[in-house]
Amino acid sequence: MIILTFLFFTALVGVLTWIITRKDDHGTSTGYFLAGRTLTGGFIAGSLLLTNLSTEQLVGLNGAAFTDGIAVMAWEVLAGASLVFMALYFLPKYLRSGIATIPQFLELRFDAKTRAITSFIFILAYAAILLPIILYTGATGLMGILDLKTITGIESETTLLWITVWFIGIVGSVYAIFGGLRTVAVSDTINGFGLLVGGIMILVFGLNAVSDGGVIEGLRTLKEAHPEKFNSIGSSSSSVPFSTLFTGVLLLNLFYWTTNQQIIQRTFGATSLAEGQKGVLIAGVFKVLAPLVLVLPGIIAFHLYADREGFRPDHAYGTLVSNVLPSWLAGFFAAVMVGAILSSFNSALNSTATLFSLGVYQTLFKHGEVDEKKVINNGKLVGSILALVAMSTAPLLAGQESIFGYLQKMNGLYFIPIFSVVLAGFLFKRAGALAANISLVAGCGILILGYFVPPFSGWAEKVHGFHFLGIVFASLMVFQFIMSKVSPLPQDWEHHHSGDVDLTPWKWAKPVGFGIVIFVLVIYLSFADFSILGK
Repeated sequence: MIILTFLFFTALVGVLTWIITRKDDHGTSTGYFLAGRTLTGGFIAGSLLLTNLSTEQLVGLNGAAFTDGIAVMAWEVLAGASLVFMALYFLPKYLRSGIATIPQFLELRFDAKTRAITSFIFILAYAAILLPIILYTGATGLMGILDLKTITGIESETTLLWITVWFIGIVGSVYAIFGGLRTVAVSDTINGFGLLVGGIMILVFGLNAVSDGGVIEGLRTLKEAHPEKFNSIGSSSSSVPFSTLFTGVLLLNLFYWTTNQQIIQRTFGATSLAEGQKGVLIAGVFKVLAPLVLVLPGIIAFHLYADREGFRPDHAYGTLVSNVLPSWLAGFFAAVMVGAILSSFNSALNSTATLFSLGVYQTLFKHGEVDEKKVINNGKLVGSILALVAMSTAPLLAGQESIFGYLQKMNGLYFIPIFSVVLAGFLFKRAGALAANISLVAGCGILILGYFVPPFSGWAEKVHGFHFLGIVFASLMVFQFIMSKVSPLPQDWEHHHSGDVDLTPWKWAKPVGFGIVIFVLVIYLSFADFSILGK
């Protein structure tokens, strides 16, 4: 039954996506990479949420909650505040430029070298960090939910992991490589609705497993049994100490939701600024509520399984789903979860193809006429190669103590330098390309030293890795500011309107954004016990 429902719902999403997008324009760069600039607020919100809400979140963040409790909600509620910055500050500037990629904006702001360096960093990071983690966490979650070891009869967990990774990778590649951005966005939205319904079901069934008295009684039981798990203020030993919310955790969130090509590409396909802002802020509202799905199940799993010898936190979510859901619902949720995995995987692939095709390929051949078909076909070829590389390396991640912690650590290597250059480009009107290019290369180099090379790594760990990210970011910003004074551009940079998108803002953008920020503060204060800060 579980396999039949899984296959049915997986096929249903594919058929619905094909019906909706079969007449779309996949033959031009704008159509393939930007969905023909036809995305409205609902599709943008759904795609943003599901691209983010994949198994590195479901599996990884619930695993972190298993260990650290509700304090790890910082990654979600701060995301809501970051999306406000995206809607009100960054998105109007991006759409004014009419860009398809962040490196394209950096070429407009600085020069072609800046674009080339940034494109290279993005492509390398997606290939070596993001894509393998998506596949690994996806396979791990799916193996737990479907109990694939029992169903398939394959005793070797390593063999089963390789098979599951390749299954997810092949299906995800078909979506991304042959469908384009609108296909990705539509399938994201359909799966997003299923994931929301499924996530709520996991929460309800999980709380019922904690107590026979129902959801409210289950929540009360959890709080009485593990009060330390319900403090939004992380201690010094937590994966997110409170002080880091103002340095590395905040910066990683801001980059992710305002500058990360894989995430924000769907906002570049908005029909107008108003629709883009609607989509981004709707996503912000749901991110503030996301701890119900991404954190609380991890605490439930701690209550139910913490006494099991050798139980790993990153197995918490898959085990909970497998144990509390009826078999037919487990099949439905497994299908939705595969949709979430595919969403992140195919979004990263589509973004990588976009970065290569509209950055590297068109730059190499810009002296002559560029054939649109060649641009798209080369993007598909690069996407296929990267998919194969990711499928071949993902199983090697087995054995990481915390896959979510590993993801955030590796993300910092490229998040911080790129975000500093984008922000400096907006703030310092006389900043030139030399400072930006040095910041990109030196920033990545300094972070690599601080993470992996003694004695630098010892010092970075001593001040805490997230504070180290904040120090590097501040240093890069100061450097670029000084360079804008020492070696300034002849005149202030002017941000011209490309004319591609209507820039009339959504009239409710500021009130909704303000409301989201207030909600974030209320949530934190409601669960805060500041007495833990001295411990």
